[in-house]
Amino acid sequence: MIDRRVFNKVLGAGAAGVPLSGAGAGVASAGTREAAPVSAARSSDAGFPQVKQVRAGLLDVGYVELGPAHGPVVICLHGWPYDIHSYVEAAPLLEAEGYRVIVPYLRGYGTTRFLSGRTFRNGQQAAIARDLLALMDALKIERAVLAGFDWGARTADIVAALWPERCKALVSVTGYLVTNRAANLEPLTAKAEHSWWYQFYFATERGELAMNDREFRRDLARLTWAETSPTWDFDDATFDRAATAFDNPDHPAIVLHNYRWRLSLADGERRYDALERRLATRPTIGVPTITLDPALDPFTAPGDGASYRDRFTGPYAHRTLTGVGHNLPQEAPDAFAQAVVDADHLR
Repeated sequence: MIDRRVFNKVLGAGAAGVPLSGAGAGVASAGTREAAPVSAARSSDAGFPQVKQVRAGLLDVGYVELGPAHGPVVICLHGWPYDIHSYVEAAPLLEAEGYRVIVPYLRGYGTTRFLSGRTFRNGQQAAIARDLLALMDALKIERAVLAGFDWGARTADIVAALWPERCKALVSVTGYLVTNRAANLEPLTAKAEHSWWYQFYFATERGELAMNDREFRRDLARLTWAETSPTWDFDDATFDRAATAFDNPDHPAIVLHNYRWRLSLADGERRYDALERRLATRPTIGVPTITLDPALDPFTAPGDGASYRDRFTGPYAHRTLTGVGHNLPQEAPDAFAQAVVDADHLR
């Protein structure tokens, strides 16, 4: 298992705060304010509390909730092929700081279900962002700190860009992830294309058959974990706990549509066309933001955040974490939780 005290390895500019484990003092950079340190609490082996359900928009959303009912809200968002347990250690750290922490299953994962069998199983980015707004409305959450990676970071980025009044602050792993379908029509370097092998696999009938077979689906997910987090020594129990979320009956359709839509191989829904036109302009994000780049993630762009810096126009800090891969919240829960607290204090 990699060393969890990753704040000894933080690179780049940003409001560092005080490390979770007390290893090394942090110094706030210009334009930011020193944040209160996060305590060194740890989650128990019991994992999360019981999953709750709430009707929100098109969905009956499964989610876990930690912390005081009237505390400041943090919503943590997972991606593929992961689930809510990417936050099983980070969420209790935030709870210990007084936050109300909400961790939902996205559409197609875990206990989240569509309310109607007639609803198109749509994985496009605007649909998932609308799901988040509907969840906030259902839970009567006016504003929240939004934090995520992979699909979760993209969803948080979109809400921060288009509905900044709902986003108090943002933590986005791997920076600005709003999908630009026109750009996705252009080729990348061979190395970059190789990292996206599963995206192209999903575009085929063979990939669709694999996603609809439980064992092939799990094997594919486990391989993706290993390739994108090369130093994360996860065990069978950790993977099996997350992979249960992939048994959702809508999971194959949502995942396949998500990646096919990105490559313009599948259409979205007309109800989201206006939002997608706005997102195609690459809107800037003005809310207080910390971006986190996991150095071992093959999808991390080179340049220590420089490639997307111009998309963030408000209070901002960036951190690159060495020795950490794609599933940053679970590989480096201390660093992730600290980033949430620091983003909430950025001015």
